[in-house]
Amino acid sequence: MAEINRCGAALLPLAVALIGCSLVAAGAVTGGGSARRLLVDNGLARTPQMGWNSWNHFGCDINETVIRSTVDALVSSGLTSAGYKYVNLDDCWADNQRTKEGYMAANPEKFPSGIKALADYVHSKGLKLGLYSSAGTRTCSNRMPGSLGHEDTDAKTFASWGVDYLKYDNCYRDDSNELVRFPRMSHALRNSGRPIFYSLCEWGYMDVATWGGSYGNSWRTTGDINDTWTSILNNIDQNDAYAKYAKPGGWNDPDMLEVGNGGLTHDEYIVHFSLWAIAKAPLIIGCDVTGISKETLGILSNPEVIAINQDRFGIQGRRVRKYDDEIEVWAGRLSGHRKAVLLLNRGATSRRSITATWADVGLRRGLAAEARDVWKHETLPGRFAGRLTAEVGPHSCKLFILTPVGR
Repeated sequence: MAEINRCGAALLPLAVALIGCSLVAAGAVTGGGSARRLLVDNGLARTPQMGWNSWNHFGCDINETVIRSTVDALVSSGLTSAGYKYVNLDDCWADNQRTKEGYMAANPEKFPSGIKALADYVHSKGLKLGLYSSAGTRTCSNRMPGSLGHEDTDAKTFASWGVDYLKYDNCYRDDSNELVRFPRMSHALRNSGRPIFYSLCEWGYMDVATWGGSYGNSWRTTGDINDTWTSILNNIDQNDAYAKYAKPGGWNDPDMLEVGNGGLTHDEYIVHFSLWAIAKAPLIIGCDVTGISKETLGILSNPEVIAINQDRFGIQGRRVRKYDDEIEVWAGRLSGHRKAVLLLNRGATSRRSITATWADVGLRRGLAAEARDVWKHETLPGRFAGRLTAEVGPHSCKLFILTPVGR
């Protein structure tokens, strides 16, 4: 959601931020370099979350018919089988005001059957239901109340409805800063009696990646995405700076997928999905899946690309070489001694030859490797030693898995 009323409060000492926050540590873990953090241990997010969110396509125009139709389409299209499990209602699902008893309630015109009935339907299809709120007095649309000051009540309400996921935004806040408000909801969710995935939508304002894993399962490292080439690249660039903080249990989030919303070309959407996959970003579909095209479905359901994102090692790939303003190499470690390698041409006019060297991608000098093109679903002939080179069109990429095979 869009930024509203951003405060400039100074960062509180971590000790203060932890007061009253129930953490079950998975132990201090090393996240590359000197990065260390505690993982909130709710048993969730062992790999980046996959699902669907209403905002990018529908905005506030959601209702229970739209959500039920989406659930049905996720199942019938095969997207559920591909791994997309969360069905997340974004802003505007709730009534404008709380009940006289102080509870949040579903908008009676949009969701006359209530959220509990919707959750039951979602669960009956083997999926999970997500809701949205804000660490402020109102949500970003100003059409429903936020959870500031009502964290315990709302968390228990969500749990009683069978909610599995909470996206928690950052609008209409008070004078306290993020390290006070976001931990309050973390504590409340952990005391709700139900495991609920906690997605912090803090916009990367206070270097959230450095502390988000102590409280939640993913954290927005950027402002809102939009369906443009510039926005997608800007968001992934910002997200890349925090690669060392991502690991099983907690993930950097450069915002939801725009694939299928119509603003980009097919090749540009392949770049978008490839970058999110190698960066271990959440794969949250943002288009209308009830009328999904064959081309969009082909991108979103590519099993080899999804497997890179969901690799059990959970190591975020990152940019390892930038040749000029157009040409980049991204790489990340996968299980089984493999490497994911993405050759990216950001330029708009010409094909370019791009080389990934073994030194750049982290393979031992002299080691031979097989190269699998995961978009063409084919292994390239021969073996490669020292480097891999490919021709890449404008606003396009090539995504490979390199598997060492010895000399």
